[in-house]
Amino acid sequence: MRIEERPKPYPGPGEALVRVKVCGICRSDYHYWKHGRIGEFVVREPLILGHEASGVVEEVGEGVEGLKPGDRVVIEPGVPCGRCRYCREGRYNLCPNVRFMGTPPVNGAFVEYVAWPADFLYKMPPAMTFEEGAMIEPLSVALWAVRRAEFVPGSTAAVFGAGTIGMVTLEAIKASGASKIVVVDVDDWKLEQALKRDADAAVNARREDPVAAIKRETGGEGADYVFEASGAEKASYQAVKAARRGGVVVLIGLYASDEFPYPVLEAIIKEVEIRGVHRYANVFPSAIQLVARGSVKVRDLVTHKLPLERLEDGFRIMDEGREKYIKIQIDVSR
Repeated sequence: MRIEERPKPYPGPGEALVRVKVCGICRSDYHYWKHGRIGEFVVREPLILGHEASGVVEEVGEGVEGLKPGDRVVIEPGVPCGRCRYCREGRYNLCPNVRFMGTPPVNGAFVEYVAWPADFLYKMPPAMTFEEGAMIEPLSVALWAVRRAEFVPGSTAAVFGAGTIGMVTLEAIKASGASKIVVVDVDDWKLEQALKRDADAAVNARREDPVAAIKRETGGEGADYVFEASGAEKASYQAVKAARRGGVVVLIGLYASDEFPYPVLEAIIKEVEIRGVHRYANVFPSAIQLVARGSVKVRDLVTHKLPLERLEDGFRIMDEGREKYIKIQIDVSR
C-alpha cells in the first residue's frame, strides 16, 4: 500500500463532496489487500479501498436538495443503476450494475474527499459520533440479515462468528426481541465480548461441538434461526445441523471456496430454509435510528483507531492475529 496525492474531486449534478472523517476496515478490504480478489472481483490496477465511512459535506452539486455544507453524513457505499428489474423491485442490492466503493474498479473511502450521489448520503443525528457513523454500514448488513430471516420476536437464535458482523448481528437480533441467543466462535476473548453484550451462551467450537451445545440451549430442538457470520465452511455446514426442523439458516459470511460439502439431505428432511445475504437494501435509516436511540450499541466494538498513514498497520493487525480486535477504524482526517 502507498499514500499518494490525487486531484481533489468535485461534485457533479446530484452529488455532494464529502470530507471523509472515519472509515472502518472491512474483511472484504482485507481480502483485496491479502489475496487481490473476492470471487469474480479482481484487483487489476491501483485501487483505493474502504466503504464503511462517515464525514462532512463540503459542497453540493447542481440539483441537490436536503443537504448543505457542514452536514454530518453516513455514506451508503453502493449506488445501483435504478433501472434494472432488481432496482425496480426495491432489491437494489442485487443490481448487476451497482457501483460499490472499494470494489474493483470503483475507488473507495480511504481518502480525504469523496464525491458521491446525494441520495446515498444520510444525515447523522447530532449526538452520533463519526465512529458510530462509520459502523452503520456493517450494522446494515446485520439488519438486512434479520429482515431476510423474517425474524419473529420471542424466537431462539444462534450466531456463528463473533467478529464485527457477528457482533452487530447479535445486537440486531436482541433489538428484534430474541428469547435466547447462542454465539459460537473459536476465540475466547471474542466470546467474552459477546457475553458482555448479553448473549445468553457462548460456545468455543475448538473445545465443544457447537451443534450439541446449541441443541442443549434450545431444549434439544435446535435454534429457530441460525446466522452464519464467520465465513468458515465448517460453520456453514454446522449451521444447518444446528437449526431446528422448519428453521431458517441465514448465510452472511463470504467463503474462500464457492463449492464445498453440504448437508443437503438433512436440510431437505428438516425443511430448513437457507437464505443468502448480499449487502443490504433500504436499511440505513433504520440502522441510524437504532444507534441514535441506544437500541443497538456499536461504539465499543471499535477496538483500534489509526491515522491514515498507518492504514497498512491495520491490515497487518488483522493478518497476523497477535492483537485482539473487533473493528479497526481509520481516522482519515487526523
